[in-house]
Amino acid sequence: MSRFYLLLWLKWSLRLSISSTLGAILLSFLVTLFIYFKQGMQTLNDETYSALFLVFKFWFPLFWSITLLVSLFRSLKYIFNTCYNGYELTLLECHKESKSEKIELIGYGDLVKVWRRWLMLLIWLVGAQMIIALILTKLFASFDSVFEWFNIYVLYSFLLLSGYISFVLLSSRCKKVKVKKC
Repeated sequence: MSRFYLLLWLKWSLRLSISSTLGAILLSFLVTLFIYFKQGMQTLNDETYSALFLVFKFWFPLFWSITLLVSLFRSLKYIFNTCYNGYELTLLECHKESKSEKIELIGYGDLVKVWRRWLMLLIWLVGAQMIIALILTKLFASFDSVFEWFNIYVLYSFLLLSGYISFVLLSSRCKKVKVKKC
């Protein structure tokens, strides 16, 4: 069972990383290109490249924050109905009757309630990791401010770690999600 969760997490984290990073790179590049054209298309020399890189570097974390949220929602669709090590996560369609049926073709509309619960679970897990990291940095490191070490890249690593734990807890926290043998 632990191998199932590990394989599920690896596929999810790879999809999340690629889609959010590529989306942020594309949007940052487009904004950088727009600013370059808006400023009159200066001749490309070392100073211009440096300025364009600084613009790109400024916009990348901002766009990555946005594309990460979009990718979190989109990546949830692909964790269901895929067999790993003899198990699969299934999304159930709940009727007023006692019988629940598996949703074969999952649309984004089917994921809204599950995503809200999963996102709240991720927020709590990331928050717990931040508290533990804050205590450990206070005890073993010397920083001038409390969150000097904290940025979006640290937050992303906390999010990836929380993702694994959330998959383990998801079927117990949400009635529409079950782990079944395949």
